[in-house]
Amino acid sequence: MKCARCSGLMVTDHLLDMRESYMPMWMRGLRCVTCGNIEDPLIHHHRMIQHTRRARRRTTHLAKTAILPAVAA
Repeated sequence: MKCARCSGLMVTDHLLDMRESYMPMWMRGLRCVTCGNIEDPLIHHHRMIQHTRRARRRTTHLAKTAILPAVAA
């Protein structure tokens, strides 16, 4: 898999979350070997939601501009 930031190699890594709960929580994620970018399932989920919202806004905007009548000069 390629990194979203630098297109480097992403490898599976075991991440430890010690801040969010009173018990340490282990999870698997992807880490870029080149730039150190980390992507876990939650980050990936939020990015997909943002991508969907942007795409929906673009199509809505394009539909609105296509429906508007031309203004005579």
